[in-house]
Amino acid sequence: MMGLFDKILGTYSEREVKRLLPLADKVEALDAEYQKLTDDELKAKTAWFKERLANGETLDDILPEAFATVREASWRVLGMKHFRVQLIGGIVLHQGRIAEMKTGEGKTLVATLPCYLNALAGKGVHVVTVNDYLAKRDRDWMGQIYEFLGLTCGVILHSLSNAERRYAYSCDITYGTNNELGFDYLRDNMVVYATEMVQRDLNFAIVDEVDSILIDEARTPLIISGQGEKSTEFYRVADFFVKRLQQETDYTVDEKARTVLLSEEGVAKAEKTFGVDNYADPKNMELQHHVSQALKANYLFKVDKDYMVKDGEVIIVDEFTGRLMEGRRYSEGLHQAIEAKEGVKVERESKTLATITFQNYFRMYTKLSGMTGTALTEENEFRHTYGLDVIAIPTNLPIRREDHPDAIYRNVEAKYKALVNEIKESHEKGQPVLVGTISIERSEVVSSLLKRVGIPHQVLNAKYHEKEAEIVSHAGEPGMVTIATNMAGRGTDIKLGEGVVANGGLKILGTERHESRRIDNQLRGRSGRQGDPGESRFYLSLEDDLMRIFGSERLYGMIDSMGLEDDAIESKMVSKAIENAQKKVEGNNFDVRKTLLGYDDVMNKQREVIYGQRRQVLNGMDLKENIRSMMRNVIDYAVGIHLNGSENRADEMKKLKDYLGDIIPFEGRVDANSLLELSNEQIEEKLYDEAENIYQEKEAEIGEQMREIERVILLRVVDTKWMDHIDDMDHLKKGMGLRAYKQQDPVQAYQFEGSEMFDQMVQSINNDTIKYLMHVRVRKEEEIEREQVAVETKTNYDDSLAKEPVKKGAKVGRNDPCPCGSGKKYKNCHGKDAK
Repeated sequence: MMGLFDKILGTYSEREVKRLLPLADKVEALDAEYQKLTDDELKAKTAWFKERLANGETLDDILPEAFATVREASWRVLGMKHFRVQLIGGIVLHQGRIAEMKTGEGKTLVATLPCYLNALAGKGVHVVTVNDYLAKRDRDWMGQIYEFLGLTCGVILHSLSNAERRYAYSCDITYGTNNELGFDYLRDNMVVYATEMVQRDLNFAIVDEVDSILIDEARTPLIISGQGEKSTEFYRVADFFVKRLQQETDYTVDEKARTVLLSEEGVAKAEKTFGVDNYADPKNMELQHHVSQALKANYLFKVDKDYMVKDGEVIIVDEFTGRLMEGRRYSEGLHQAIEAKEGVKVERESKTLATITFQNYFRMYTKLSGMTGTALTEENEFRHTYGLDVIAIPTNLPIRREDHPDAIYRNVEAKYKALVNEIKESHEKGQPVLVGTISIERSEVVSSLLKRVGIPHQVLNAKYHEKEAEIVSHAGEPGMVTIATNMAGRGTDIKLGEGVVANGGLKILGTERHESRRIDNQLRGRSGRQGDPGESRFYLSLEDDLMRIFGSERLYGMIDSMGLEDDAIESKMVSKAIENAQKKVEGNNFDVRKTLLGYDDVMNKQREVIYGQRRQVLNGMDLKENIRSMMRNVIDYAVGIHLNGSENRADEMKKLKDYLGDIIPFEGRVDANSLLELSNEQIEEKLYDEAENIYQEKEAEIGEQMREIERVILLRVVDTKWMDHIDDMDHLKKGMGLRAYKQQDPVQAYQFEGSEMFDQMVQSINNDTIKYLMHVRVRKEEEIEREQVAVETKTNYDDSLAKEPVKKGAKVGRNDPCPCGSGKKYKNCHGKDAK
C-alpha cells in the first residue's frame, strides 16, 4: 500500500525537495546580478547581511542573497559554482535536517552555503568530520571562500595547544573531528577558571558522514580517565592505621547514617601518624578519603554478609538475593579498602573523570544537521534519537552505474577463485577495480591471492588517513586495482582516468555483505559519480559470517538441490533473504543503542545540572547565599536523620552532635543538653544561627579572599564527588541486566536508583563544602616556611596521590591544561612523569 502511495504522490523526500525548489529558483535568479559585482562589492555583502540581522531580519529572510553570495565567491576563488541540487542540499542543512547526497555530488562544497549563512549570526558554526586529515583539508580548501568574504575559519587538530584551540573556536566557522570537539567539551567542564575554557556555547553543527558519527560511533562514549601510580599502597597504610584504633575513644559508628567518624582523639592520632597539623584542612582531602573508606571497610562492612573472599578476591554479596555478584566492585575506593582489610591483592582501578556519548554531545547543539551518501536505511533512528529527518537529494546527473545481482557460491574458496578471475579480466582490459572488504584480515587474504597471480595492487585499511586519501584518489586510473576496507578513504573523491569511461568506468567488487545495508551502499556509491559509468557486484559464499549466522535452512536446501559446485547462483530470492538478515541485525543494533541511550539520558540530565552549576561558579557567581543555603540543608538533613522521636532522645542528641561536629565546629558553642527540650524546628534554627556566627567569624578572619576560597573549595568538592558518582552509576548500570529476571524494567530501575544516588551525592557535596569551609584557615608566612622544611621529611603520601597520571582517549598536549582540573599546564602537573 505504501509503495502505491509513494508512486502516486512521490516519496517523502521527493515531496520535500519539491517544496524547496522555489527557494533554489530565487538563488539562481540572482546569478546574473551577482556576477556583475566587483570583488569589493561582493565582500561588502557580509557587513550588509550582519546589519540586516541586527535590525531584526532572520537568517531565512536573507537566505537567497547569502547563498547567491557564497555561490559567486566560490566561483571566483575555487572555480566551482554550486549546482541546483547542491543549493537544495544547502537549504536542507540550514533547516537542521540530514541531506542524503550520493558520493561525488560535492557535499564539502554544499556545506559552505549554510556555514556562511549561519556564521553571520556570530554564534559560531562547527563542521564535524571523521578524521583530522579531512578537517584540515576541508578548512584549507573551503576556508578560502569564507576568508574572501571576510569571515574567519579555524580548525581543531589533535596537536593544538589550548590557546590555539580557543582561537579556532572563536572563529566564525570551525572544522574539527567529533572526538576533538567532544573531549574539549569535557575538559572545559573540568577547569577551575573560566579563562581556561576553549569552546563557546554549542550553536550549529553540520556533521559530515553523519551516519558514521551519530550511529556507528554512538555506542562508544568519550572517556577522560586517570589512575593513581601508588594509590593502592595507601589503602594498606590507612587500613594499618584504623585497625589500631579503639571504638568509643577514637571513633564512633553511626549505623543510621552508615558512617564511621573519628573522634577528637582519633583525629589527633591521624595527625600524628601522617605528619599533618590540621587533618580537616581541604588539602588533606585525599588522606581523609582513604581513612574514611578504611573505617567503613573495617567497622561497617562484614565478611560473609556484605561480601565474601573467594580465591583471593573480594566478591560483593547481593543484599536482596544473597547471590555473589561476580565482576561488580564497590566504588569510591571502598572495594580497595576492603581488599586491604582482608589482606588480598589491592586492585588498581582507573577513575573516570568525565564521560559523554556522542549522542548526548551532539544533542546539545541548538541546531544540528548532517550529510552523507547513505542515511535513509537509518531514518527511524535519526528521527527517534536526534529529531532529524532525512531528505534524499536528487543527483545532478542521472546515475549510470549498473548494480549486478550478487554472485553466491557454496564455499569461500570458490568465491575467491571467481573474484580473482573477474579482477584479472578487468585489469587486463584497463578497467580500474576497487575491492571492498569488511576487515583488515580479509584485505590481506585478497592481497595474497592477487600476488599469487601477479596482479599489481594497492591495499588500504583505514590506518593512515592522508596516505589513504592519496591512494583512493588514484583508484579510478586505467588498470588500477585497489583493495580497501569499507571505511578506508571515505570522504575522498575517485575521479576516472583517461580512457576509463570507454572501459565501463570504475568497477566495485564487494567480497561479502556487511551486517548493515548502509555500509554496502557506501561501497557501491564510490562508483558512478557525477553521471560516470560504473559497475558493482558482491561476491558471497554460504560460509560468510552473515550467511552462516542468519541464513535459513530453506535457503541451504534450495542451493543443495541445484547441485552447485564452483558455479555461482544469481537469485532474487537469495538476495532478498540476505537483505532480510541485514534488516534484522540493523534492528537489533538500533535496540541496543536505544537501551544505552535510555541509560545515558539519566546520566545526561545529572551531567547538565552539575555542569550548569559549575559554569555559574566559573563565571564568578557570588556564592555567599548558596553557602548559607548549603549550611541550612546540612543542619536540616542531620536533624532529620538523627532526631526521629525515639525514647532515648539524649542518645540521639549525642549522635547528632558527633555527626554535625565533624562538619561544623560547634564545640564549646552549643550545649547539647540545652537542646533536649526543644522541638526539631527550634533545634534547627538554633544550630543554624550558631553556624551563621561561625561563618561570619571565618569571613572576618579571612577577608576578601573568602569568595575565592568558597569558589575553589566548591569546585574541588563537586568534581571529586561527580567523578565518584560516575563510577557509582557505572557499577549500577552493570548490575541492571539482572533486573529483567525480577520482572523489572532495567532502564526504569536505573532511573529511579540513579536519581536517589544523585540526591545522596548532592547531600555529600553540601556536607563536604561546609566542612572544608568551616575548617579552612589562612596560614602565616612562618608556618609556610616551616611546612616547606617539614615536607622534605614527611611521608610522600599526598605527593603520590597528587601525581595521578592522566590517561584518556586522546593524547593531552604538554601545554594543554591538565585534565585533572588543577588549573596547571599538563607538563607542570600530571605530565611531569609522563613518558
